[in-house]
Amino acid sequence: MTAPGADTGRAAPARRGAQDVRDDELDVEEALALVKDSGGRGPTPRPDPYRRDAGDDDVEEALALVRGPGDHASPPHASPSVGGSPAGAEGPQHALTVPRGSSDGRHAHGGEGVHHAASPWPEARAAAERAARSVPARASVRVPLDAALGLVLAAPLTALTDLPSFGTSAMDGWAVSGPGPWDVREDGVLAGQAGPPALTDGEAVKIATGARVPGDVTAVLRSEHGHVDARGRLHATRDLTHGQDIRPRGQECRSGDHLLPQGTLVTPVVLGLAASAGYDTLCGVPRPRVEVFVLGDELLTEGLPSEGLIRDALGPMLPPWLRALGAEVVAVRRLGDDAKALHRAVTRSDADLIVTTGGTASGPVDHVHPILDRVGAELLVDGVRVRPGHPMLLARIEPGRHLVGLPGNPLAAVSGLLTLAEPLLRTLAGRTAPEPYSLPLQDAVHGHPYDTRLVPVALRGDRAVPLHYNGPAMLRGVAAADALVVVPPGGARPGQDVELLDLPWTMTGIGDCAP
Repeated sequence: MTAPGADTGRAAPARRGAQDVRDDELDVEEALALVKDSGGRGPTPRPDPYRRDAGDDDVEEALALVRGPGDHASPPHASPSVGGSPAGAEGPQHALTVPRGSSDGRHAHGGEGVHHAASPWPEARAAAERAARSVPARASVRVPLDAALGLVLAAPLTALTDLPSFGTSAMDGWAVSGPGPWDVREDGVLAGQAGPPALTDGEAVKIATGARVPGDVTAVLRSEHGHVDARGRLHATRDLTHGQDIRPRGQECRSGDHLLPQGTLVTPVVLGLAASAGYDTLCGVPRPRVEVFVLGDELLTEGLPSEGLIRDALGPMLPPWLRALGAEVVAVRRLGDDAKALHRAVTRSDADLIVTTGGTASGPVDHVHPILDRVGAELLVDGVRVRPGHPMLLARIEPGRHLVGLPGNPLAAVSGLLTLAEPLLRTLAGRTAPEPYSLPLQDAVHGHPYDTRLVPVALRGDRAVPLHYNGPAMLRGVAAADALVVVPPGGARPGQDVELLDLPWTMTGIGDCAP
């Protein structure tokens, strides 16, 4: 029986009985009490009695913090590799398998006697990237500049003209020819005008920034560096060098120069450069097409939760997040707990990726695994050793098409996005992987004995500050976060460097999330 609040792949219930333990109220001491009541071996020392990180886990996760497999106490701060088992762990810890949907993160595949161990977190991410690389390259698309933001260049950006295309003034002032003083022409030269008449030696003409310089020009004298006397002659108030404040033709590039390589992400600046270089359209890697299937009869799309029904948080959250990862979200379908509807939706979809929410465990209305079996899908990742979100999965429906099954609890779904959807979509979209980086933790973070934890943090200077409200069903913590930290099994101490996973909008803003 799964403990209340455990991450079973379905959204948390709206109402709980008086004896249930709420995941936002459980702390280690309560977990210890539960362990003792159940005949546990006693507590593991708590690194910081005033922190409530464990209080943000579900019951089973909190129990795991103080009791390892086989009821043996687990050290609070082992130092294994991320996603692996604690240093010095016995072999049976690696081989342990239990029914899918249990809270220790190891999930049995549906089917009698067939068990699949959950993947370590780093291996699951690598598997998602490999799955995308197995997809045959898709034909590039040519789109107008205003539709190219967020695409990846499918071909190098080559200059179609010299930049600038003609010599221009870098400043407001006078274009002058020869040494001064100069006679000033009556008519000035503005940006956008056709080529003005050439100057003769001793002549000057008023000129605006960006205007085409006349022929035989020596330099541009800035407005603040010259004055006109009573007879209309221009004098320089400081020395003037040949070519000063003139942008010569081809200063930035010559026609045919390679400006940016294939694989460059199209940012607003790239759009500006392309326009300057003469482009009206760009050739890009097509966005992977994604359909989102929201599962669960208990979900409301408006109003307040009531009578066992809860609001759907993932329907509004997933499409913009997927767009920020480079996807084109073609549809969001609400299918409830209808197995026939899910089968019909999966078999009729032509999307590159289907993302489902909930239904990835082994409950009576968890239909994702049976449907994948029915359509002959290949399970590439069936559970991940990460908290929250361990019931997530990745399947190949057919060559070139995949399904990512996210748990129904909101933060667990975020974990699934970062673990499986992000590397898959990033690779399909042709984007390069971000460089890994780490920061020291401001405070200690409790770890799971053998699973990785993803914990929301705020970045404050050169420190990552762990945030509360980080239970599987909670979004309050991640809504205030800049990133999630990758906490290795056993936990992390204050000052320890931990890997960070940036949230998409913290680096690029929310523009990429918009339709």
